[in-house]
Amino acid sequence: MTAIHARGWCDGTGGNFSCLLSREPLLLLMAPSGVDKGSVSAADLIVVDGKAQVRRGSGRASAETLLHLAIVEHSGAGAVLHTHSQAGTLLSRHYGPADDGVGWLELGDLEMLKGLQGISTHATQIAVPVLANDQNLAQLSQRAAPLLAAAPQGLLIAGHGLYAWGRDLPEAQRHLEILEFLLEQHWRQLLLRALSDQGRRQSAQLEQT
Repeated sequence: MTAIHARGWCDGTGGNFSCLLSREPLLLLMAPSGVDKGSVSAADLIVVDGKAQVRRGSGRASAETLLHLAIVEHSGAGAVLHTHSQAGTLLSRHYGPADDGVGWLELGDLEMLKGLQGISTHATQIAVPVLANDQNLAQLSQRAAPLLAAAPQGLLIAGHGLYAWGRDLPEAQRHLEILEFLLEQHWRQLLLRALSDQGRRQSAQLEQT
């Protein structure tokens, strides 16, 4: 996952990645909490169970493990990738709910949407759920659970970033790249729209003088 770090999507110790080792019993292979994702090695990885307890390896499991587990259990995912990109964090704040409800980021009519599982045409719309952040990850995971089966292989946590998933690691990475592209494109579109509106206002003011 050093390539994800190199793209600036999980600077410092931000982000986390998990791969399913077994469903019965539920076991995830993960990076431990507090490590730089650009330099983590295979020897650093830990195995956690369905209760977020470390079963193999040294280091402690991230608090975010509970959300990884919820995604695996409720979406059928085999891998979960969590990033802290600028675009994901920015838009999660912009569309995030003010309370414990759910916000939605709608994206559509873009060719890159076809990189998401089950989408075969650009002429479609997806709605990415945006949840309010919560340091109580058990509570946050409970709020996320009913949204996961229908989510477009990703969800946003306000001020926190993107979770993307897939049936296996290659698919999860593809979904992550597609969603990060769509997020980047969307905030640039918002910026262009704001600049265009500003230009029209300035033109109107000049015409009135």
